[in-house]
Amino acid sequence: MWPSAPRCGMCMAPFKGIGSVLFKPLPFTSPSRKNPNWCRVCFEDAPIGGAEVSTGVLFADMRGYTSYAESRSPGEVAQLLNRFYSIATEVFARHDAVIDKLAGDEVMALWLPGFAGRDQYVPKMVSGAEALLRAVGYGGDGEPWLPLGLGLDTGRAYVGNVGVGAVKDFTALGDVVNTAARLQSQARPGQIVMSERVYESASDRYPAALSVELELKGKSEPVAARIIELSAPAA
Repeated sequence: MWPSAPRCGMCMAPFKGIGSVLFKPLPFTSPSRKNPNWCRVCFEDAPIGGAEVSTGVLFADMRGYTSYAESRSPGEVAQLLNRFYSIATEVFARHDAVIDKLAGDEVMALWLPGFAGRDQYVPKMVSGAEALLRAVGYGGDGEPWLPLGLGLDTGRAYVGNVGVGAVKDFTALGDVVNTAARLQSQARPGQIVMSERVYESASDRYPAALSVELELKGKSEPVAARIIELSAPAA
C-alpha cells in the first residue's frame, strides 16, 4: 500500500519511503517540531491565519527557577532545562499535544479536537499532565528531580499561524490561554491546578481533588478550580 508508514497522522503525507521521494519538492516529508507525528505543512508551513476552536491549554513551569539559576552556572541551567524540554515534548507528543512553546523554565502545550479527538482532547491533556509529573519523579518512591507545577484550562481560542511573512508561529490566543497560565502560577511542586471545565473530564479519575476558588491576576471574578497533588497514585 502506498504511501506507507511513517507518515503524517493528519494529512497522511509520507515521511519516508518512495512516497517521501516523490513529495521531496514539498514540505510534507518533514515532521513538525510541534509534534513529530504530524508534518510541517500542517503547522509551520501553513499560511498565516487560523480559526476560533475549542482548545485545551497546559502550562508546565519549573518552581524556584530564579533561585536555581542564581546558584548555578548557565551551562548547568541549560542542561536541566534541555532535559525538561526533552521529556515534556516526548510525553506530550505521545498524548497528541501540539507543543506551542519552550520558553525559559516553561512549556506550553495545546490539545485540539482535530488532532487529539473531539471527545478525547481534554482527557488526553489531563493524562499528559499527570504523565509529565510522573516522568520527573512525582507519585513514586524517590525524590523528583524537577520541582514542577502545571495549570490547565479549556475553552475557545484563536488557533493558527500568527506573525508577519516568514516570521510566524502556530499558537493559541485568547482568555483560555491567560487563565491556564494564571492557574499554573498557583501550582506548587507536584500539583496540577485545573479549571472546573477541565475537571469535568477528570472527576472519575480524581474524585478527591481539592475544590478551590482562586483570585487570579487580571480576572474580575474568582475562578473555580481543582487541585490534584501527586503524592500518591491516582484512583
